Amino acid sequence: MLKNRSLVSIRDLSRAEIELVLDTAHKLENHRGRHLEHRQVALLFYEASTRTRNSFLTAVHQLGGSEAGFSSGEGSSVAKGESLHDTIKMFSAYCDAIVLRHPRDGAARWAADVSDVPIINAGDGKNQHPTQTLLDLYAIRATQGRIENLSIGIMGDLKYGRTVHSLVDALRLFPGVQIHCISPDSLALPQSYGPHQVHHRLEDVIPQVDVLYCTRIQRERLPDEAEYEKVKGIYRLNAAHLHHARPHLKILHPLPRVDEIHPDVDATPHAYYFQQAAGGVAVRKALLYLLLGLQ
Repeated sequence: MLKNRSLVSIRDLSRAEIELVLDTAHKLENHRGRHLEHRQVALLFYEASTRTRNSFLTAVHQLGGSEAGFSSGEGSSVAKGESLHDTIKMFSAYCDAIVLRHPRDGAARWAADVSDVPIINAGDGKNQHPTQTLLDLYAIRATQGRIENLSIGIMGDLKYGRTVHSLVDALRLFPGVQIHCISPDSLALPQSYGPHQVHHRLEDVIPQVDVLYCTRIQRERLPDEAEYEKVKGIYRLNAAHLHHARPHLKILHPLPRVDEIHPDVDATPHAYYFQQAAGGVAVRKALLYLLLGLQ
């Protein structure tokens, strides 16, 4: 179903294909094997990354493969001015798949058009981050037992947040999901992402939701420092906010966090962001397994 395909946007997947990835991740969660033996995956990260890059690296190793690539443009021919086109063409000759993170919106789609091997988008600008969304859905299903018919709160930078854009696109595929967006007006989710409830106060939403997805205000994406100063620290979730939460509420975050979740939340039964991040290895193993046809 997914063999030899690229994953550029979460919109590239149907609901059935998303569920196939999640089911495969569950099967592979504690599995180590030699499925990728004699195969190599290129990790081309033009932007900094901790969890995404290292979870892909771990996934490759747990499947018995090897990796190539770079963790920044420095130290590669990118620093000499090599184009994305030429870099992709060369690594598609060396490797069986390419995981790409790039600061420019649409870079992953463009790379997929010129690559001879599957491209996996590990984040392109403020556009999409589909593998993050798959691990977000994996966490939602693990904690709630389902994805459909849930009330989901999404807080923070909803205008520039690529994790938010991909997550909302995916949630639209599951019936009965209610989306509550909490942000300042300047960082609101664009209307093009469909109907959603708009809120400005975090306190109003917490009692209503099954999952609260928190994101940081992305200083690096805002147009100037003055805009950042207006909104920094606007939402700061702490343990006291959770006194009226539903017992099964789980708090997710794509990480890194800055100050939007106080450390006192970590000790509550609602915190799930570290387990969420850990699930990224299983999800990324599943993607490599399916896209490379390793069955």
